Amino acid sequence: MKKILNLLMLSCKKATELIEKGLLVRLSFREKIQLQLHKSMCNACTTYEKQSKKMDEILHKHIHDDSTDSSGIIQNEELKEKILNKLK
Repeated sequence: MKKILNLLMLSCKKATELIEKGLLVRLSFREKIQLQLHKSMCNACTTYEKQSKKMDEILHKHIHDDSTDSSGIIQNEELKEKILNKLK
């Protein structure tokens, strides 16, 4: 019985690896089951998954934005100047 539990149970480190892997490729059936079982008992990893998915979504939109608006660059330069001025 202990062997079976060791096969099914993941550490948080392994769970987060599977969460990140799942954002890139399809997880195997075993990996999905292990991850679901772990998340059913671990609120931290469940929260991590939600945050990771949201960050991935935001970055994807930002990188693949078709607009040619350079206001983000201008804002970044303005912020850079403000920061440098505050440091002086």
